[in-house]
Amino acid sequence: MTRTLTVLLAFSAAAHAALPAADSVRGAQVFQTQHCVECHAVNGVGAKVGPDLGAMADRGFTPDMLASTLWNHAPAMWSAMTGRNIQAAPMDEQAAADLFAFFYSTHFFEKPGDATRGKRLFTSLSCSRCHGITESNLAAAKPVAQWTTPADPIAMIEVMWNHAANMRDEMARQKINWPRLSGQDVSDVLVYIRDLAPAAKNNGIFRTTSGANAQALFQMRCSVCHTSAEQFLSKNLRGETLTDLAADMWNHGPIMKTNPVRFEPGEMREIVSLVWSQRYLENKGNLERGKKVFAAKKCSECHKGSGRGVAPPLTSRERDFSGITMISVLWEHGPAMLDRMRQAHIPWPRFSTREMSDLIAYLEVRDSSDAK
Repeated sequence: MTRTLTVLLAFSAAAHAALPAADSVRGAQVFQTQHCVECHAVNGVGAKVGPDLGAMADRGFTPDMLASTLWNHAPAMWSAMTGRNIQAAPMDEQAAADLFAFFYSTHFFEKPGDATRGKRLFTSLSCSRCHGITESNLAAAKPVAQWTTPADPIAMIEVMWNHAANMRDEMARQKINWPRLSGQDVSDVLVYIRDLAPAAKNNGIFRTTSGANAQALFQMRCSVCHTSAEQFLSKNLRGETLTDLAADMWNHGPIMKTNPVRFEPGEMREIVSLVWSQRYLENKGNLERGKKVFAAKKCSECHKGSGRGVAPPLTSRERDFSGITMISVLWEHGPAMLDRMRQAHIPWPRFSTREMSDLIAYLEVRDSSDAK
């Protein structure tokens, strides 16, 4: 299995354009080819000229956060690259999405679960009544020490899902209620179990697939109850992490109208990535605040619209905007933008994550007449 984040769903023309498929394996390569590794480490791996990027964000990490961080750091970054004779390669939206996927994957457990809470949950949720640590009380229940998936929440939930029918029967026999899990519960239990399962002792880097078949898998596995992926992408999933969605999939098991379908290895991963990426990666900014940001940061000094500025008008007719777009645009055009701003004696603007989100929301829908 490869470590990726997948965006596959094609929205209707009225909706925001789908983001490019984000592959964290390719993102690791982008980190190398863009020479980021010559200044920065990620979780201790790489140079120490700049800060360790693996320690700079938590599970709230978003493309807008990455875009604002890169934007604020850009002048110093470009100066350092020039001083070290580093020539950056072009970075399109695909490469920017892949880079984000890599950063996200490396600190997926940066906001960690708690092993002590996980131990309590393992007992209170009655997991220990069947699964022992080195030996189990039930022949069909593998002891924890033999588990191989605790470092990966999606793989873990996939295994649990596939055993759900047998588990449900056994729990009914023992008069155990089906436990409902939160994303934090999943993280806590996985951290506890990882300490006990030798085969699963890695750093908690989650793994996903590139998901070329996610749409077809959704139709094959889920369409009996869910008429379309669009319908399944309900707004109440917005902002959920992969661990949250893993918990949702588990909680969904006992209320299914039919017996749970069985997933082949990696299939649930693709479907969960399809759902998660569209909700987690989409912009959550405010249009009205974004209009004020556009004015306050003097974007209109260059992007005046109607071809009157020294830079192209930033209208939604020209392109779609997202945090991923802003990363690519900054990398492609930022140095020339900085030179022009210096010539015009305009200070390089700095953005908080919220300001970047709001600006993107405004750019996505604004009319060129706004820039007059």
